[in-house]
Amino acid sequence: MAVETKYVVVRKGEEKMTFANKKDADAWDKMLDMADAFTDWLQQHQPELDEAQAEALGMLLAEQKDAVQHILRTSKLPDAVKEEASAEVETEASAESETSAESEASAEADTGKSEKKVRAVKAA
Repeated sequence: MAVETKYVVVRKGEEKMTFANKKDADAWDKMLDMADAFTDWLQQHQPELDEAQAEALGMLLAEQKDAVQHILRTSKLPDAVKEEASAEVETEASAESETSAESEASAEADTGKSEKKVRAVKAA
C-alpha cells in the first residue's frame, strides 16, 4: 500500500487544484490571491465589466505577472512576447512560401521544364 501526500488548493469551499508538492501549491495559491486582487481592482475602476469578465482579466494579469511587470517598468513588450509574435509571422510566411513553392513545382512538372534559379553573390 502506497501513501501519497497531496496538497489541495481550496478557494471559497471549492477545490481548485491538487499538487504533489507544497511549493507548487503555494505558488498557485499566491497567483489566485493576486487574481482576486486584480479582479477587485478592475471591478472598482471599471464597474461596467461584469464579474466573469473581471475574473477572466484578473486571472490573465496574475498568470502573466512577469510580462505585466516588464511592461510597467519599460513601457515595452517583453522579448518573449515579441519572439512569439515574430515566430507566428515566420510560421505564416513559411506556410505561404511552401504553398508557392509547391505550386511552382507542380507548374514545372506540368511543363516538363525545370528552370535554374540564379542567386546573386556579393563580393567581399
